[in-house]
Amino acid sequence: MTPTTTTTTTTTQQELFRFLEDRFVCAQACTECARSCALRASVADPDGSPEDALARRKGILCAEVCDATCRLLSEQADQDEAALRVQLEWCGTVCLETAQVFDDHSGGQDTAKACRECAQACKDFAWTLDTPRRGTDSA
Repeated sequence: MTPTTTTTTTTTQQELFRFLEDRFVCAQACTECARSCALRASVADPDGSPEDALARRKGILCAEVCDATCRLLSEQADQDEAALRVQLEWCGTVCLETAQVFDDHSGGQDTAKACRECAQACKDFAWTLDTPRRGTDSA
């Protein structure tokens, strides 16, 4: 094994570890956001104001999208990166929309924060999909 081979192998391993760490951070943020949104939706009055109804709908939708994203990130089989990217973008968009709703909803600020953190984690992980990993690109 030459020094170049050792360096390339180490770099490839470091890149893979970073990729897996980013994936885990994203899945963890999605889980936290789903939990927070489900709790927030459950306390909104179903017979309440239109704002309460909107908060319930957005909270439930966000919880479902985050849960689906987390499940997708947890799968170990080879995945279509384009499909994963679409899911991450959808999750980020839904999270940001939900955060805006909870910003204006009494007691919803912590949930809005969890939604924004999830959106950022999805964006960060989607960015790593655009970064070629040595040994996995087909150049």
